[in-house]
Amino acid sequence: MKKLAVIASLLGGLILSTSSQAGGSVWDEAKVAHQGTKEIKVYYSPKCGCCKDWLAHLDKHGFKVIGEQRNDMNAVKQQLGLPAKVASCHTAVIDGYLIEGHVPADDIKRLLKQRPQITGLSVPQMPVGTPGMEMGERKDPFAVVSFDEAGNIGVFNQYWSY
Repeated sequence: MKKLAVIASLLGGLILSTSSQAGGSVWDEAKVAHQGTKEIKVYYSPKCGCCKDWLAHLDKHGFKVIGEQRNDMNAVKQQLGLPAKVASCHTAVIDGYLIEGHVPADDIKRLLKQRPQITGLSVPQMPVGTPGMEMGERKDPFAVVSFDEAGNIGVFNQYWSY
């Protein structure tokens, strides 16, 4: 509940009702309240070029990107409840989910379509060749991982060469 309140606060006062669906959790209602939207709020350092490239990747794939430059990214990640072991560069919020690092737009779209009971997705660290981290022809293998509030981590998608 506290993590959702922080997300709501950072998104500019999003109001979640705990009684709009009988028997539903606040987490479920947060997802339902924004179902169908493609607006994504991205927090990133003004000093980071790869973040801007990832924003362009999202824009190219049909997301309405709301970028917010922050000099306190570690504090933002902590406020949102992001586990340190999945941390990367920039942090985004979409439809009640956290998106960390260079997650491909197609994986975000799949997340929004499937709506699993997770906290979010991450591409930990900054693998070369991921969206926003392009460096010529080099493309390192990487995994998009899912994570939840309990600290569970799973593989959402893998890219060996693409």
